[in-house]
Amino acid sequence: MNNIESFILSTLNATIRAGTPLLFAVLGTIFTERSGVMNLGLEGLMLVGAIGGFVASYQTSNLLAALLLAMLAGAILGLVHAFFTVTLRVNQIVSGLAITMLGTGISGLWGKDYIGVIARRFEPIKIPFLSDIPYIGQVLFNHDVLVYISFVLVPIMWFFIYKTKPGLTLRAVGESPEAADAKGINVFAVRYFYTVLGGSITAIGGAYLSLAYNSMWIENMTAGRGWIAIALVLFATWDPVKALIGAYLFGGITALGLRLQAVGAHISPDFLKMLPYLLTIVVLFFTSTDTLKRKVGAPASSGVPYSREERT
Repeated sequence: MNNIESFILSTLNATIRAGTPLLFAVLGTIFTERSGVMNLGLEGLMLVGAIGGFVASYQTSNLLAALLLAMLAGAILGLVHAFFTVTLRVNQIVSGLAITMLGTGISGLWGKDYIGVIARRFEPIKIPFLSDIPYIGQVLFNHDVLVYISFVLVPIMWFFIYKTKPGLTLRAVGESPEAADAKGINVFAVRYFYTVLGGSITAIGGAYLSLAYNSMWIENMTAGRGWIAIALVLFATWDPVKALIGAYLFGGITALGLRLQAVGAHISPDFLKMLPYLLTIVVLFFTSTDTLKRKVGAPASSGVPYSREERT
């Protein structure tokens, strides 16, 4: 294998690793927003998942317990968001921003005694036979278990959303809660469930950063990935398969920047670090209008609190 092939394969491998936390965050948010609850709290959800998973790993050396605690932390924060947006009908944008600030504060306080500490992490697992396939095996089948879970979660979510009755119920609540309510669907229960579920899945993205991508806790280690994930939800048009493509696209930009710096390319490292966020701004610019959101399939009631008393 020559140097060029090695560079390409290592970059593609790193692309998947860099895109995985984004993918979990986007998948979780698709569930939440498909139910009609807008969520801008991804950064906070990822941070509580990162610190929750790391603390459990450090204290117990049990990675399953670490993953479950990360999901629980995200679910609790998701429950807070659901209470304010579904029950109290608070502005969903304001609530989401509050979740980000709350999650950032909790992670900073919880993690102050763990900065720089090393904990057990998910190690890469080569899948027999598949990892031996030339080129493809090195890129796709030489990762940790969380990456493999993300591979499986994408088609499962796609099938659930588009091919099952519960998925139809989810989409109905997100499109027209009034019609869903008239059909006997408990809109509030659906929105609560998927906001909590979405929070737990999003938190796995944060846990990936502290339990696989790195092996130590660093304050604010998400470094804005939650905001990138918000743009990716729009880019993916609330579709799990497109979410995978978008996450790896952004992950590829990050991985390529790191690889170019490693080989001594004469490109400003600050410019390379800026590229994912620059692309985020571009995506938001072209997908921010309500007209375009409707055209690309945004849930019609996303961001709009539902009140049975105001049903017409």
